[in-house]
Amino acid sequence: MSARSFKYRGVRQGDLCKVTVLGRPLDPRVDLRDHSSAGFDWGDGGNGSAQLALAILADHAGDEVALSLHQQFKAAVVARLPSERWTLGRDDIDHALAALETSGAP
Repeated sequence: MSARSFKYRGVRQGDLCKVTVLGRPLDPRVDLRDHSSAGFDWGDGGNGSAQLALAILADHAGDEVALSLHQQFKAAVVARLPSERWTLGRDDIDHALAALETSGAP
């Protein structure tokens, strides 16, 4: 799979978690909800992971979907991302959202 087929990339550099969307920094969308003043994180169920889930869903599916499903997306996807680096494509996110809808997530 080529690098261009991935939409989102995360890289941990020491204490800094950098996330890009199509090569640009991902907007954390604290205007929707501010879960983490420390920024993004992943691989756990904490506040940084909630902020990342919110930001990815807002960028990918819109604010309404992000606000209603980011906690479930955090648990299903973001909390399970590898610690050092990861990539997510559109299809990965769409499949996760479809699974959440099937499970009856609010």
